[in-house]
Amino acid sequence: MKPDARMDRETAKELLARIDSASAGSSAAELRKKVAKLLNEFPTYNWVGIYLVKGANLHLDAWSGPAPTVHTEIPVGKGICGWAAKSGRTEIVSDVTKDSRYLQCFTNTKSEIVVPIHHGGKVVGEIDIDGDKLNAFSSMDREFLEAVAGKISGTSVA
Repeated sequence: MKPDARMDRETAKELLARIDSASAGSSAAELRKKVAKLLNEFPTYNWVGIYLVKGANLHLDAWSGPAPTVHTEIPVGKGICGWAAKSGRTEIVSDVTKDSRYLQCFTNTKSEIVVPIHHGGKVVGEIDIDGDKLNAFSSMDREFLEAVAGKISGTSVA
């Protein structure tokens, strides 16, 4: 895989199969940690976090990347993560400097995708991914990550 590779259907299928394998015998919490690590292996996914909704806040549950974030708790409705949790819709931000909702975690982040995790008709968590290139995420990333979110929601998120 090239360092600047974009998500394609073949890679998405391969990663989904690896996530399915990782889920065998894993608790929900273990699966979220494994998913964060597997996603972070993809070249344009520089930092991956999985947040769970607890009350009026998102709480960082699992992450993988070069450094931890200071945003371990985000109010629903605040920032791109909070907005995605409130709206229930995937957010793709091609240039974080042009989005006033952006809460900076890392100085090298240029773009972000946030995918809500739905269960029982409500948002119970989300996948947050930072990219260090402008326009790092496409509709293919959206489709793939929404499938990943579905796999995570199929397990207990508690």
